[in-house]
Amino acid sequence: MLLRKKLTPLKDLQSQGQNKLHTIVKDYIPKSVISNKNRARTWLYGYNEKYDLVIISRNGTLGEIYNINGLKIGLPIIDKNIKKRDSKKEEQYWEVSKLPKELSRIKSIFQWHDTPDLFKSQWVDYIEEEFNRREQGYWFTNNGDPTYITGTHYMYLQWTKIDVGNPDFREANRIFYIFWEACKADKRSFGMCYLKIRRSGFSFMSSCEGVNQATITKDSRIGILSKTGSDAKKMFTDKVVPISNNYPFFFKPIQDGMDKPKTELAYRVPASKITKKNMYHLADEELEGLDTTIDWKNTGDNSYDGEKLQLLLHDESGKWERPDNILNNWRVTKTCLRLGSKVIGKCMMGSTSNALDKGGANFKSLYEDSFPEKRNANGQTKSGLYCLFIPMEWNFEGYIDMYGMPVLNTPIKSILGIDGEDISIGAIDYWSNEVESLSQDPDALNEFYRQFPRTESHAFRDESKQSLFNLTKIYQQVDYNDSLIIEHHTTQGSFQWKDGVKDTEVIWHPNKNGRFLVTWTPGPGLQNRVITERGRKKPGNEHIGSFGCDSYDISGVVVGKGSNGALHGLTKFNMDNAPSNEFFLEYIARPQTAEIFFEEVLMACVFYGMPILCENNKPRLLYHFKNRGYRGYCLNRPDKTYNKLSKTEKELGGIPNTSEDVKQSHASAIESYIEKHIGIDMGGEYREKDDMGRMYFRRTLEDWAKFDINNRTKFDAAISSGLAIMANQKHLYTPSKEKSKIIVNFARYNNKNTISKIIT
Repeated sequence: MLLRKKLTPLKDLQSQGQNKLHTIVKDYIPKSVISNKNRARTWLYGYNEKYDLVIISRNGTLGEIYNINGLKIGLPIIDKNIKKRDSKKEEQYWEVSKLPKELSRIKSIFQWHDTPDLFKSQWVDYIEEEFNRREQGYWFTNNGDPTYITGTHYMYLQWTKIDVGNPDFREANRIFYIFWEACKADKRSFGMCYLKIRRSGFSFMSSCEGVNQATITKDSRIGILSKTGSDAKKMFTDKVVPISNNYPFFFKPIQDGMDKPKTELAYRVPASKITKKNMYHLADEELEGLDTTIDWKNTGDNSYDGEKLQLLLHDESGKWERPDNILNNWRVTKTCLRLGSKVIGKCMMGSTSNALDKGGANFKSLYEDSFPEKRNANGQTKSGLYCLFIPMEWNFEGYIDMYGMPVLNTPIKSILGIDGEDISIGAIDYWSNEVESLSQDPDALNEFYRQFPRTESHAFRDESKQSLFNLTKIYQQVDYNDSLIIEHHTTQGSFQWKDGVKDTEVIWHPNKNGRFLVTWTPGPGLQNRVITERGRKKPGNEHIGSFGCDSYDISGVVVGKGSNGALHGLTKFNMDNAPSNEFFLEYIARPQTAEIFFEEVLMACVFYGMPILCENNKPRLLYHFKNRGYRGYCLNRPDKTYNKLSKTEKELGGIPNTSEDVKQSHASAIESYIEKHIGIDMGGEYREKDDMGRMYFRRTLEDWAKFDINNRTKFDAAISSGLAIMANQKHLYTPSKEKSKIIVNFARYNNKNTISKIIT
């Protein structure tokens, strides 16, 4: 039985261990294996299938293993010659190394080869070291801690000019680049889908990667897309081209055309890697052109259709508005990054999200199809991408200290920021104050959430104007759930008949592939309670709770569309060892066949010993129960007495979905439940004052927030959960019995004259 919890403010996320961008995986690989392979330097860059690990080390070693959003990533071991800015810990931080003046005067590889040999020998070690850092990454000491950055991150920090000059080192960006390097190294991945905050620097970081890749790759093409064609062009002219022009000569190939092109940046002659072996002479073969280009396309579903890409920079992907559709575009551009089953290119996609009906819904779908822990039989995510979210407090301008770490909470004493300004308030406290000030303006608040999200739910917060229910309470619950380690409150799993024998005993099996989410399972004494009356099976725990179900009849889907089946379990107020008035089960899925769905619903009802109320316009589920001897589990519509039921309703049970009265009753049931049991009870009217509700199923909460009573078909979770509430409250819908009346009509007469006449 779950215990009631007091409200936990969202700002306490970090105290609960939630405010981490990564965890370090320990004891994952035997130490002897690591040491032996490190000695031999035999760890290979890329995906290691044996250990389910993506290695981004380029020198054959394996150090710490990071877990970033479910992806295990192996870093190299710490460099023995790690860079220290100063011997004092507090003076150790990232610092850009200026290009020596002697080299700054050289503008091309040809000028370099025209310099005296003595000059070359003086600087060749420096240049060679820069190439090594670009390829292998870089170690430096940051506030006493050995800190690794990837080669791409090094190129961004050291050799990229942005709108404010040199970029700052931020821990958030370090994790971003490590994750990106893993996406590049993993042969199963098409790239990343980055859910970001406003002004996180993604446009510059992706532009930097575009130039970085273009200047080391032959016969390749790098493309740019954004929410509009003009935005893509602006990214190209204002970011990509200046970054390329500011590269030092030893990284910069010879361009074909203008210094400031408008449509295409073409590299013809490469900047050869300068080493001690070739520093005196440039071989003819090294003058062979790269033939690599960077360009941009207008926004559209078919952008880059049929073209081969080494890298696709996908900016503002969550802001594509009709008729442009990011989902359709990705289906097309994904083919540009593959040859058959082989991934030959990568996509760096990132964006904040618009409101759901303004492109946000499509980006949300793409993001949710990109979780690294959810893969198909080919080892790939549904989208092919890997998603990453970094909360706003880690990347909020003005709240980063000189070591690149966020100041999360208000410090006792002000802290020097990376911009040289004092930080006297924490990022989370600032954010909370803004939220409080916007609390009376739901749409402004939701826009702020989308721009500066602390959770994924914030990032996809929708506009509130069309909501039927109390959004404040729903989002209070969502925010509270986001502050929890939700796996501690919900368990994923499946039901099975004991020993595979149907109609015996149902067993609950927790497993990550199960389609059920549960927060409570009954004790042994309450499991599989069946009452048999006159040979008819009835649920033994009807006094504890009920199920609601939104079913479907057809196994397949039409034109790629089809709603999910949904099942919800809800307890009543009870004196048993069970929670009261709490949703304990959520099932939202569409198995390969409808029969699988029917059987899974049946097993849940049997296991919990509770009845079910479902719509009877799709009767196959009800027939499934009846044919198996479980008609007693199917509730009749509560708004009619038994003798008023139709023949089919008497046979099967269920409730119609076409009646306006039923629709209104269903919506009212959800509305009442939200008011009483969701979010914070400020006045203590239904619960203890300031007590937070206990509803841990995110998909159902989101369905309630978007529910449209005039278009109910796509809200499977809302339909199912509302029927569960109605089932528990069926006494409220029972029609009152009318007393029989005997009506006697007496004729009335006009007796004024000699003949009586009936008054009509």
